[in-house]
Amino acid sequence: MGIQTAMDRITESASIVEAMRAGDDLAFEAGRDPGVRTLRVLSAALAGDDDLAAIAAVHALAEMNDEEAVRLLSSLLSSPRPYIVEHAAHALGRRPARPEAVGRLVRLVAEGGFGGMLAQHTLEKWSTGAAELLAVALESACTGTLSHEARARLVETLGLVRHPLAVRPLRAWATDASEPASVRHAAVAALGQRREPAAISALEGIVVEGGALGELARLALIDAEPPSTARGGVEGLTVGQLFLHTDVDSTLSAAGAGDNGGIATLLVRLGDALVTETSAVQRVLTLSRGTAAQAAPDLLQVAGGGIGHLYGHIPLDAPPVSSASAWPLRVSVRRGIRRLLRAAGRVDVLHLRMADVGSLAAADVARELGIPTVFTVAPDPHSVISALERAGTLTRKDFGQADLAEHYWFRTHLVQSLAASAAHSVFFPRPELEADMQTLLGIDMSSHPERHTVVAEGVDLAVVDRAVERARLVADGADPTGALAELAGLLDALPEARRGLPLLVTVGRMHRVKGTATLVRVWAEGPLADAANLLVIGGDLEHPSADEREQLDLIRAAIPPAQHASRGLLLPGHRSNDVAAEWLAAARFGVPGRSAADGVYVCASLKEEFGLAILEAMATGLLVVAPDSGGPATYVEDGESGFLTQTGDPVTLATAIGRALERASAGEQGPAGRGRALVAERFTIQAMAAKLAPVYESVASKEAELQRAAEELV
Repeated sequence: MGIQTAMDRITESASIVEAMRAGDDLAFEAGRDPGVRTLRVLSAALAGDDDLAAIAAVHALAEMNDEEAVRLLSSLLSSPRPYIVEHAAHALGRRPARPEAVGRLVRLVAEGGFGGMLAQHTLEKWSTGAAELLAVALESACTGTLSHEARARLVETLGLVRHPLAVRPLRAWATDASEPASVRHAAVAALGQRREPAAISALEGIVVEGGALGELARLALIDAEPPSTARGGVEGLTVGQLFLHTDVDSTLSAAGAGDNGGIATLLVRLGDALVTETSAVQRVLTLSRGTAAQAAPDLLQVAGGGIGHLYGHIPLDAPPVSSASAWPLRVSVRRGIRRLLRAAGRVDVLHLRMADVGSLAAADVARELGIPTVFTVAPDPHSVISALERAGTLTRKDFGQADLAEHYWFRTHLVQSLAASAAHSVFFPRPELEADMQTLLGIDMSSHPERHTVVAEGVDLAVVDRAVERARLVADGADPTGALAELAGLLDALPEARRGLPLLVTVGRMHRVKGTATLVRVWAEGPLADAANLLVIGGDLEHPSADEREQLDLIRAAIPPAQHASRGLLLPGHRSNDVAAEWLAAARFGVPGRSAADGVYVCASLKEEFGLAILEAMATGLLVVAPDSGGPATYVEDGESGFLTQTGDPVTLATAIGRALERASAGEQGPAGRGRALVAERFTIQAMAAKLAPVYESVASKEAELQRAAEELV
């Protein structure tokens, strides 16, 4: 189409997502015609005020086999616009090493953050052809006046350089007791990626020291061992799945804290169902964050050939951070995933679900170990971008600053990369699924349909039914116990005049995309506050993440904490899945003397790819309010089982909640029965496991065929 036409498609696109997709065509045209005219068009875009065009131009420069273009790209590392610097650091990874750029990339690594991760990634790629140059540059940089954390990042990066020159300084830093702990930890972990006798000897000495560093050295020695192909007694399939951003446990004790939302609940319930309800899967390995002290026992359990649903921890001893801030952990995460998957022997399939640092690292490990991946494709962050653009809070002229915080460009392309490299893609049901995948992601689902499967997520009805039975007993006069007694205590703090009102309930992560603060404000600032109390289940109130703090600050601005109880706001923080289920049931049946029956569940998310909590509320018998796009629109019957609305618009959200409360107050039992019947028929965790097991079997079978064919050629 030509470079100018490709650029016009970006600048004239009707939406931000469309412009981002057009950026791929611009890069293709730049690579096809790397001439003077192309360089001028890209330079003009870089000088303009259209952030999207400028970012697209950065990546197009990387596709040009032209010295002037690469020189310009390298110079962008000194741009006054931080988002251009980040994209230049990323794009340079697609070019051979540039000596003049090494120093600036090393500085970015030292500064840390997302840009530091991108710079480190590029230096790692360059290390295959310029290892000596990078080893010298990184060792020299470590001798400068830097913070402990900056030095640790540089030491970690030096550990990625496969050159004998790197061993001596790594060994020196690892064994020097006067070095800061963070520097020693980085050096010890790096030595585990090497098999030189000097590295092994140093690690063995540090193990003797004991303590946290000794634990890490023990793990590093495991990393240094040759891979084992032992399978133990596992005959059926082994499926790996990953959620990095919390310590996932079988009791779901941290549900709703930090980034621990519905995905953690799903993985626990699904892993259990796969090994108990299907014959194909004998072992599920669920990986999540943890500590070095947890990691060693996990390795023994995984390597011991145990079957069933096993949990493995990736040692990340720093305080938990949000998914948006976790990108600098890429190397540590990759090492932890690699260690666990190697210990497991043969892993047949690795199922990835999010475009985050965990999936980025896991995809690298899967390529190294030859494990096929299944990827659940969701238009995230595409849907968020579209919602923010519709609301007028994100435009192409301020896209750069938003991208600096949320990494939209990188994440959208990571989704494309993970989908392209997956052996099989899984999709959530959506009203216009094929059209949305084509428009938002450029995926043609009609091409190789045998590699695409639509799978609805599912809930565990046994948990819901137990909760309903307990809440019904309390509504009939029994004394509340356990979780319901705790809820009764919360309701007792309300003024007596408010104890005759029903509950509005929302469950999930406390995050702007989830609309937590928006819901509180919509409820507090209008007549809804006179019609119902509001129970917000989710968020770590004692140690909030940055995203949680943002939402809590907005909630406090709407209702000062001292007024929460008097105005009917209950903010208990996160609770386990079982507790949340009982509280939802109590919203339906009421708590005599404390809360009226016929409450309503509200999901105020800007986007909801599927919505497990909505399904759980429907199975409980609650009317729901949910987004009118994405997954909920495939199962919420508007005006019957709930109300679909544009949750990004406070007015329409408030109207939908009001209609739901009015409908619930009529006391009709029809919606309650239909909600549970719908979930039982289409959305149980057992049905989800039954749909996924054949996918895993097919992927493993085809991979075995590929392996046999490859072996025949040797």
